[in-house]
Amino acid sequence: MTTSMEQPAAETVGGGQPLLEVRTVQKYFPVTRGIFIKKQIGAVQAVDGVSLTVSAGETLGVVGESGCGKSTLGRLVNRLLEPTDGEVIFEGRDITHLSQGDLRPIRRDIQMIFQDPFSSLNPRHNVGTIIGTALKLQNINPPQGDKKRVQELLELVGLNPEHYNRYPHQFSGGQRQRIGIARALALQPKLIVADEPVSALDVSIQAQVINLLEDLQREFNLAYLFIAHDLSVVRHISDRVAVMYLGKLMEIADRDSLYERAMHPYTHALMSAVPVPDPAKEKARERILLTGDLPSPLNPPPACRFHTRCWKAQEICKTQEPPLLQIAAGHQVACHFPEERSVS
Repeated sequence: MTTSMEQPAAETVGGGQPLLEVRTVQKYFPVTRGIFIKKQIGAVQAVDGVSLTVSAGETLGVVGESGCGKSTLGRLVNRLLEPTDGEVIFEGRDITHLSQGDLRPIRRDIQMIFQDPFSSLNPRHNVGTIIGTALKLQNINPPQGDKKRVQELLELVGLNPEHYNRYPHQFSGGQRQRIGIARALALQPKLIVADEPVSALDVSIQAQVINLLEDLQREFNLAYLFIAHDLSVVRHISDRVAVMYLGKLMEIADRDSLYERAMHPYTHALMSAVPVPDPAKEKARERILLTGDLPSPLNPPPACRFHTRCWKAQEICKTQEPPLLQIAAGHQVACHFPEERSVS
């Protein structure tokens, strides 16, 4: 068992105040029964006490199994969902419970790229309308006009500006996602929440979109909260990585530290499932197979939520929740029995 250490203050890249700070945020979805008189019988604990920071120009990757709460976390940051508890601080301002009117200027700075590049685009609107709507809603009047600005954005993401009047169904999946990226860039945001932005694309197209996101980040000093389940993609694009399981943060560290010296058993299991291109190394390395199914967020296990599937679990794991503690420089782990092993 590790020696208890005090929770460190929020760290930022380059020091100073973080662009985004999430403080013990929760999101519980009520479960009701009844037709005429609805009675709450429980709550789905989608996100439960998550704290993290994102600095300007930084990419924080968030990974975990389906159902771990990572997409819900992204929507809480973007205030598409109202948090049940906790705080979302953006540029030092608490935006947790702002009204839609008060949020409007904030939405210039926080934009989102959605997973499905088709369902997130209105099929009845052409590309010019889809991208230009944000400018109208925020009362932004580019000196060169809306059409010219939209065409500049299309060119910026690698699309033909002359396709301004085309509709979403006339584009491929990769091109549609580029339209979504152009829409997110229209208001010149500081933070983009990217919710599985390449998971619906072919592998060859994924690389192109990831490279585009990196180029845009360098050009505009964008910060990304990059949500994904593909650990290889997250390793390529992220500066730091947070690992979620059943609504909780299990581990958070800089990319190299996490991928080379992971300390949480759940992270080890995730890393062992990533294919290695070298057949000899792939055959020789240990594969960790988790037993059992992911527990229901409606009734999560007590104390450490991973103990029902963990091969290292002991009695304390069933009775005491491990705090997220810093046990190495910039490396935080929520585990009573963390271990360091090479997973590269």
